[in-house]
Amino acid sequence: MQLTGTTLLVIDNDDAFRRDIVIRLQNCGFDVLQADSAVDGLQQFSSQRPELVLCALHLPESDGFASLMRAVSSVPDSTIVVIAPSTDMSRVVEALRTGAHDYLIKPMLDSAMVELVVRRTLDQRHLLNENRRIRERLESANRELNNSLQVLKDDQSAGHQVQLNMLPQSPWVSGEYTFESKVIPSLYLSGDFVDYFRISDTQIIFYLADVSGHGASSAFATVLLKFMTTRLLYQQRRQGETTPIKFLPSDVLGHINRGLISCKLGKHVTMLGGVINESENTLIYSIGGHLPLPLLYADGTARYLDGKGKPVGLFADAQYEDHKIDLPDAFSLVLCSDGVLDCVEGTTLRNKEAQLPGIVEKSQGNMRALLGSFGLQPGKVMPDDISLMVLSRNRE
Repeated sequence: MQLTGTTLLVIDNDDAFRRDIVIRLQNCGFDVLQADSAVDGLQQFSSQRPELVLCALHLPESDGFASLMRAVSSVPDSTIVVIAPSTDMSRVVEALRTGAHDYLIKPMLDSAMVELVVRRTLDQRHLLNENRRIRERLESANRELNNSLQVLKDDQSAGHQVQLNMLPQSPWVSGEYTFESKVIPSLYLSGDFVDYFRISDTQIIFYLADVSGHGASSAFATVLLKFMTTRLLYQQRRQGETTPIKFLPSDVLGHINRGLISCKLGKHVTMLGGVINESENTLIYSIGGHLPLPLLYADGTARYLDGKGKPVGLFADAQYEDHKIDLPDAFSLVLCSDGVLDCVEGTTLRNKEAQLPGIVEKSQGNMRALLGSFGLQPGKVMPDDISLMVLSRNRE
């Protein structure tokens, strides 16, 4: 119910009727202004801005009612009720079509009906105005949201470009070894990351990392991984450009573990990394809570390499083990994130992992064939980030 104290304006050149309706409305608790002409009514409406105008359909001025209708319609918080004799209902209907909210028939003998029409009109107008204000706030909020989304898209686009620039070249050939990689984000930014690079004349390092979570925060952690591995390499290379690097894969995982914990990002990483020693024809690798384990394909057979370890960035006392194997003359080493398991049929992770060696054997450790086996077509949306790395050698 509309509160009393609302300002009304009654415009009618019938003095007796106008005074009568003014008294009735004042008795209902309203503040009531009055005018006997369109000119006076327009002046009072402009200066006082009443919430409701009750205006006679017939005023002395030829365009009086129409002028008032235009003025009231231009103010969102005001409305108009037309007053007319029962013999002129056709013009009342026309007034309602052009903007009047309701009507009163004169002479009006029932005060209750006057109050009912006024309060009903004010309540409905209040609801309309409130809806309009809500709509305007929603439109404003939508504009702000769209602006924020555009900023986010621009930031994501920049972040995506940064990630692409950080990823290594694929394929990349160094000496006898060929490296290929593929990172497929579930969102625009990926929490998976791969890298490989030469660290001395006889050593090549590589790793695959899967950051917990998705999106921008996980993608930021991949930038941090790149920074930490680069810094560690820089510290080692102070000894000389061609001197063999002394750190082991377990050193790299330990260094990243300490760095992530000290940064307090709330992120951890599952990782596996290795160093190929070309002079010894060996691979030394270390596992940081990562599954699936690396798969070695040679002589038509694929098998998992041994190893285990705690995730990186969770436990300050985590220790990582190094494993050393001799490399076959011809082989492929397949590394992948657990997102690949979403592409393998099966009801349990154990069952899916059991199928991976067969998939690698069928593809003969070939990157393109693996992508086809997993159904990783360009543009396909996946529920999790997916990364694949294949390093191979084929001595004839």
